[in-house]
Amino acid sequence: MVQAPAKPVAKLPLSKHPLADVIHRLEAGGAMIPDTPENLMKVIGMYKAYSIPMDFYWRDLLYLAERVFINPLPFFKYLPTQEYFDLHNHYAGDDADLRIWRGGATAHPELLEFIEKGENGKMPRLLHHLWHDRINMEFSESLAQSMMWHRMSGELEAYLDSPEYIANANRAIVAYLKAHPGYAPLLVLHKLFPQLFLEQCRMSTYLSILGLFWEIMAPVFFEISDRYDEGSIKTIPEAMNFLSQGIFWIAGRPIYHHVYIKGECFEIIPKSKGFMWLYEAAFPYVEAVFYRTAPFRGTKSYNAQANQVPNEQIDFHYGILFADKFPVGTAGIPPTLLHQDMYHFLPSYLKEHFAQNCRGEDDILVQLGIAFQRSMYTVTSAVLQATRGALLYPLDDPNPKHLLENRKFFEAQMDRFIRPQYGIADACRIRSVQLDSYK
Repeated sequence: MVQAPAKPVAKLPLSKHPLADVIHRLEAGGAMIPDTPENLMKVIGMYKAYSIPMDFYWRDLLYLAERVFINPLPFFKYLPTQEYFDLHNHYAGDDADLRIWRGGATAHPELLEFIEKGENGKMPRLLHHLWHDRINMEFSESLAQSMMWHRMSGELEAYLDSPEYIANANRAIVAYLKAHPGYAPLLVLHKLFPQLFLEQCRMSTYLSILGLFWEIMAPVFFEISDRYDEGSIKTIPEAMNFLSQGIFWIAGRPIYHHVYIKGECFEIIPKSKGFMWLYEAAFPYVEAVFYRTAPFRGTKSYNAQANQVPNEQIDFHYGILFADKFPVGTAGIPPTLLHQDMYHFLPSYLKEHFAQNCRGEDDILVQLGIAFQRSMYTVTSAVLQATRGALLYPLDDPNPKHLLENRKFFEAQMDRFIRPQYGIADACRIRSVQLDSYK
């Protein structure tokens, strides 16, 4: 029997890029950080610690988008109703549209326990809130604001300025103000300044987009954590590939914005418009949040003469990947409020590692931030590999020209981490995260 010859594997010369070692790892199917047991432990541990606050974030974001809406005095916006804790995740539970996580569909048990007890013991939720013993929703709101400011959500962006969106929004705005007698005088304000509440409605739309995005990511991270605990995910590439596959599984999930007023549903963005999760939520989220956002006041001067902030939005590189670690306790850059949220849900193996390798309890949030940066580089790697798979060529393509196109793509992405302007090359720490000694 004559056997077919083995498929030749094309090779390229070594890259001359300053981050050539990272590029070669991506070309080999790896991630932007090395595949070491310590990196894997930190990445998966951060996914688990992030996923539980995220389970609250997406529920409260949908509550804000669907119920709070344009409320000018949203005193209880961080106290969603029980309906949203009982809301079934579409990607977990027995009735899931696509079951990614094998766990339950309602709010995670560890989340519910923390909401009830917090750090200071059992007390009414409002007291936990006033004592700031709670999940920090300010972080998630700041990300939605960044997405709105950069406005990169594919075809959805044009729709937000369309007559159809404006008409849908105005119907909901008028209905909301009429349904709340105390706000009825604001109808006059709405007629005089129609852009005022329309802009608030757009902000509400972005809250919905981010909530729908995180509704998917929470079960993805839960499942990766469970598989790591079981021993079925043993390497960084395996974790990254699960993320990359998940992006394709759920790429077509509808992106919409519904508002509920006195039992009536107002479809500001109907599902029938066909906006999809991948293009209107996932890719814009990575670009606006991982890369861009905005520098937190106090870390950079917004004074034009100081020249510390770029003139063009496209040059903004202050996102999660560039969030150098200073424990300043802010919702902006660095995202220390998120680190505080994750601290409550660290898996035991990561607590033990930090106890043995940190400089005491006072250093824990900095260590969380460093580990989180590694985990987000892994998520970014999954997005890059998914983008390459969708738009370019397989990593083992026998055609050298195709491999060269892949390389150009990876090199262009790595260019974003070596720019000397505004401290970008230093803040991203991409060279530091290559080393286990970076702690």
